[in-house]
Parts: sequence; structure tokens; C-alpha cells
Amino acid sequence: MKREKIQLGQAVLMNTEKSVQGSFVEIDGEKFYRIGNADHMEDFFMTIVSDSDHWIFISSNGSLSAGRKDRDHALFPYYTVDKIHDYCGLTGSKTVILAEKGSHTFLWQPFSGELANIYRTERSLLKSIYGNKIIFQEKNFDLGLEFQYGWFTSDKYGFVRKSRLLNFSGEPVRAGILDGLQNILPSGIEYNFQNEYSNLADGYKKSELIEDTRLGLFMLSSIPVDKAEPSESLRATTVWSYGLKESRVLLSGKQIDRYKSGLPVQTETDIRATRGAYLLNADILLEGQKDEQWFIVCEVDRSAADVINLDHFLREENNPAELVDADIRKGTDRLVSFVASADGLQKSSDDLCTARHFSNVLFNIMRGGIYLNNYSVSTDDLLKFIGRSDERVLAEAKTLLPPKGVEITLQQLNLLAKQCGNTTLIRIFSEYLPLTFSRRHGDPSRPWNQFSIETKNEDGSPKFDFQGNWRDIFQNWEALCISFPEFTESIISKFLNATTPDGYNPYRITRDGIDWEAPDPDDPWSYIGYWGDHQIIYLQKLTELSDMYHPGKINRMLSDEVFAYANVPYRIKSYADIVRDPKNTIDFHKELNAEINDRVEYIGSDGRLLSIDGQTVYHVNLAEKILVLLLAKLVNFIPEAGIWMNTQRPEWNDANN
Repeated sequence: MKREKIQLGQAVLMNTEKSVQGSFVEIDGEKFYRIGNADHMEDFFMTIVSDSDHWIFISSNGSLSAGRKDRDHALFPYYTVDKIHDYCGLTGSKTVILAEKGSHTFLWQPFSGELANIYRTERSLLKSIYGNKIIFQEKNFDLGLEFQYGWFTSDKYGFVRKSRLLNFSGEPVRAGILDGLQNILPSGIEYNFQNEYSNLADGYKKSELIEDTRLGLFMLSSIPVDKAEPSESLRATTVWSYGLKESRVLLSGKQIDRYKSGLPVQTETDIRATRGAYLLNADILLEGQKDEQWFIVCEVDRSAADVINLDHFLREENNPAELVDADIRKGTDRLVSFVASADGLQKSSDDLCTARHFSNVLFNIMRGGIYLNNYSVSTDDLLKFIGRSDERVLAEAKTLLPPKGVEITLQQLNLLAKQCGNTTLIRIFSEYLPLTFSRRHGDPSRPWNQFSIETKNEDGSPKFDFQGNWRDIFQNWEALCISFPEFTESIISKFLNATTPDGYNPYRITRDGIDWEAPDPDDPWSYIGYWGDHQIIYLQKLTELSDMYHPGKINRMLSDEVFAYANVPYRIKSYADIVRDPKNTIDFHKELNAEINDRVEYIGSDGRLLSIDGQTVYHVNLAEKILVLLLAKLVNFIPEAGIWMNTQRPEWNDANN
């Protein structure tokens, strides 16, 4: 039965079907991609990036998770993607508008599903082509009002949520606004505690307001522990706002229903054992074609000194909006410069193609990293890398390198490597990669991958670091070699020094060497961390790049015994054992794993490499490394079947080759 008209009380529900449309628009000189009627699509998931260590994972319905560095430093709870979708209206943005027209007051909740189809509305979603800004927009044609809010990032100030209410009608409108954020996490709640003991965590939450500056502090009354010992919480999440003068501030969602009923609400200054919120409430008069704008700024893990300085800043600064906007622009410029250094900027007649290329390069360098100073090498960082690799050769390295604080070129470093005569130093020099901005991939759709964005040191200086799964990071580096060809052989060295004597490779590649997964019988997601995938094609592409940019260099490396083997504590079983049980072909050696960890504590990441006597790294040449990889495939080749995968992993591409 077709129902032409459905009513909710006296209101008639709008049941018009709308088509989803996409187009590019320009906002303040920056191009955004706009999806019109985005609410008529199924909820989808996005990531918002920054030039620093912010992370934002957000649903198209507005619910989100966000924080700094990793999931243990969250502003909003880090959940799996399904829960983030489900928490719409409970986590993140919340807006209630009471609009007066004539003798009636109309309740409008932009982006909410609660009163959907009551008004004639259009919802749009806009994302910057740079990937670091997102705007939610809703037009209410019955009320003549448009509300929008957007998420932006600032390295200096944190997470910025900008809001705007526009009266696009010709008539003045008086409106009451309740707008802000819900489910704000206090500092000190780690991921595991939030997910396993969230109800207990709520009992420890404490939210306070410094009324003069409208600075909200979200803290724990103490660190939750099950021990009879003092455990004071010394850090806070801070939230402050600018705009909506004379507004009240609510630190919880307890008064939202009261406000929706038309009753007045009061400022909250001290709320305990309740999920934190920061909601602004004000009454404004909007003339026709006029708007009102305000913003909310959040930051995690603030110390007492940070809070005092921020409170002073808010008391003394007359227009913080200019400073916040300037830092947002600075972050965008820096992000664009990162992508530009990896040849991510292009201009074509196809805007989608241009934006897609920028996005591809951006996500490539977010995994693989970028060379911040082109081919300049910081002596300070190089010595730090050598010390963490093998501290036994650090003293000799200091005699070869210029003093601290001096930069040398990669070409000079290569000459030093040739002249030093120490095989260990030559190997360490040859695989040095001064990369930054890299992070292991991970998001709420892949909860087993625990990302960590390490972009700066404690003093704020750039941090040279990288990490990634084997199959991921080398394909990112392959593309990066086209922009920075002089590092091609360094990547080849990193690749070869991470392969094992039996032709396999570890799970992860990091600046501090290699990493593998140790099986945990109590964790169903923990399994063999030993791989053999994508090896030949990766090495082939890297050597092709070397031959293209540096003809003959690979040939000269064939006989140089400056490569090592990764000593991953897995061992392939004998042929007889494999025939007996083909589904159980690998042993993990716990004793060897412990021995390797002890060795790493003693000498550095070189302790994970195969050694002759437990002390001296076993070095081989390029010809042997290539031969081992080929033999590993050849001896496992089954005619008319393929290559037997001893690693017992679904190794995707190689399994099909």
C-alpha cells in the first residue's frame, strides 16, 4: 500500500526521494568536494588527516573518534567502525535550535535522525581536496536557516570545530542555540580500559569550568587502579570556545532534553561521574542574510602548566580566532608541501583526477614517510640511528662524522661509507633512511593494527621514524623512489637486510630494525608472524629503479659483503614433518626469541640479525641474498600447482602467481 501522507502529531512527514550529487566547490579559496543529499547514502567512513599527529576517523552521520598520536590519547572514544556509526547523536557534535517565527517556536535538530523528514531540508557533506577539513551542512527551507559545522586541525591549539548559523531568508529570526560536543574523554583513559571498563571509567570522570574564560577541564578524579596506593591524575583534556557572547556552558548532556522542551538551562561548573560534554547555549537575533559564527577548540593531555598558560591566553587575547585560523592555514600549507615533495601536485582538466592523485600520494607518504630535508642528513639523527642499531660502533662513527649539529649530504655519507672499512658501519650507513611523517596503518575498521603517529620529539622538533607491515611499506617506498631516487639503494639494503636465511621476511619494518609476531595461545588473532609474500616483485621493481637512475650500481653491489640476514625465531620444519602434517609446517622458538631480545638490549637492533658467534653479524653479498630468495621459491614449487606456502598465511598476490 502506498501512503501519500504520514503524520507525526500535527506534522506531515516529508517523503520525497532525493538524488545524491557530487561536485567541486570553493570555500575561502580552497577547493572542496561536495556531496549533496549525503544523508540519502548509507553511512560511510572517512579519515581526516593533518600535518601533525592528529587522527580523526569520522562517519558521514557525524559520529567520530579522534585524538593525538595513538588510540590511548583520545579525545573521543576509539571504537570499531560499527560502533562509531551507531554512536551518532551520542558522541561528537550535538546541535539543537529553537527558532521563533511569528507566534510559534520550532524545534530543529540539524543532522539528527530523530526529527528527520519533519522539515524540507538538504544535507551536504564537504571535504577538502587536501583531506584535512570536513564540513557538515544542512539547509532548512521551512525556517530559512542554514547550519553548518566543520572539523579542522591545528598543531598548536588542537582540534577545532567551527559552527555557523545563517539566516538566508529576508525576515529576522530569533533563535535559541544549544551546540557543542558530547562524550569528551578526560586525559588518562587508555583504549583497553575504555572498551572493557567504560562504566567504571564514567565513575572517575570529573568536569570543571573556569567561568571567566569558559575553559572546560575534563579530568579523572584519580587514575583507576585496584591497588591501595595513591594514583593522582595530573593531566586534563581542555575545551574552550570563542563566539556566541553571553552564552552558557554545559559540561554534560543532562539538560539537553530540558532545553528541547523549551525550559531554561543553567551553566554547569562542576560535574562528577558523568560523561563529559561542552555545549554552548545562547539566544541570538539574526537579521535577514546575516550569520553568527563561533568555534570550539579541544586538546588532549594538558599539564597543569598548559592549563594555566591557556587560561592566561584566553584572558589576554582579544581575538584568538585569527591566531587559530592562521595555525590551521599553516598546517594546510605544511601538509601540501609534504605532498609536493613527493610529486603529489598536478594540474589537469579533470578535477577528480587531480584530487585523486593528491590523495594517493598523501596516503602513500603517510605510510612510507617523506624525506624532510631532501638529501641533507642530520649528524645528530644519524648518530642516534647508529647507536640504536649497534652501539659498539658508535665511537668509531663519531670519529668519521662531522660534529653534532652539522648536516652532510647523502653523497658525502656514501663516500664515508666507502672509506671507513668497517663492514658493520657500511651496512648501517647504507640503510639509513631519514624519513618522517610515517605511521603504521590502522583505523577502526582494522582494530588489530595499532597505529602510532610519531611525527615530533618531546621538544617539538621533527622526529625521524617509520614503521609499517612488510607488504605495505615497500610498495610505498617504491613510489617514493621516483621522487627521491638517491635513496633507492638504501631501501634495497633495508629490504635485503630484513630477509631471512631461508628466504622469508618478518611481519614489520621499523626504523629500529625488524619486528615479528610471537604466537599467543590466548589471543585468537595472534598467529605466525612469518611471511614470504611479494618478495620477488618488490625486489625486482626496486632494482629496476636503481638500474634506471644509477646504471651499473646494482652490479657492483653483487660482490660487496655488506648485507645481513634477519634472525626471525621461526624455523621451517623438515620435509618429513611437513609431509606428515602439511598444515603445521613452522615452529616458533621461544628460547631463541628470548635470546634475541636480550641481545637487542645489549647491542641494539643488530641483535635481531643472524650472527656468527652471538656477537658478530654474519655478512653476505647481494648475489647470495638474491639466490636465497629464488631458491626459497624454487624448492617449494609444485608442478601444475604452484608454490607451497609454508608460512600458512593468505598471501594474496603471491598465492595466485
